[in-house]
Amino acid sequence: METYSLLREFADSWMLLFLFAFFIGVVVWVFRPGATKEYRDTADIPFRHEDKPATE
Repeated sequence: METYSLLREFADSWMLLFLFAFFIGVVVWVFRPGATKEYRDTADIPFRHEDKPATE
């Protein structure tokens, strides 16, 4: 079996399964309970210092 065929077979089977599991893991991580506060705080970063620049 040549290298291309071996890699193609691996990509069509196990890599597809791995990437699907990774996608489901990311979706679960984003929508986990308690994540709303973290993402809302991150989304408000541009609006923290509207009247003056941030101090160091």
